[in-house]
Amino acid sequence: MVLVGTMGAGKTTVGGLLAEAWGVGFRDTDQDVEAMAGKSVQDIFVDEGEEEFRARERAAVVDALATHDGVLALGGGAVLDSGTRALLTGQRVVFLRVGISDAAQRVGLGVARPLLLGNVRGRVKQLIEERTPVYEGLATYVVDTDGLSPEQVAAAVEVVVSS
Repeated sequence: MVLVGTMGAGKTTVGGLLAEAWGVGFRDTDQDVEAMAGKSVQDIFVDEGEEEFRARERAAVVDALATHDGVLALGGGAVLDSGTRALLTGQRVVFLRVGISDAAQRVGLGVARPLLLGNVRGRVKQLIEERTPVYEGLATYVVDTDGLSPEQVAAAVEVVVSS
């Protein structure tokens, strides 16, 4: 199963909970990119730029989809790549939908996220508005996360994928 959604949706936390509950492995492509690069996503953006980060992200997604059969969380922007979208065809994709207020609260105002420089709430709003149609187009299932704990979101995912 592949989890998609904007930053603050809870993909990493919920993915870990689901993997543990189901007794399968969990991977996060942002963590894979960091491990391959030997530095954080933020440092890749600063040192090498977004284009290089996206190239690394594409490679991480290709590898994860080919080699991992547990729960996979994609970075929020991974689905912007047409090749990644094509690879997700036929996969069980769960879109963790989060509203602007909850997303901004979850990512925090002081967290170093390269795409949120400046007006955090405004950038979160823009990213959600731009990416939601893509997530919805890929999703096999949609789970709303607003106002829910990670455990409640994981339980909601379990309900929708088992029905």
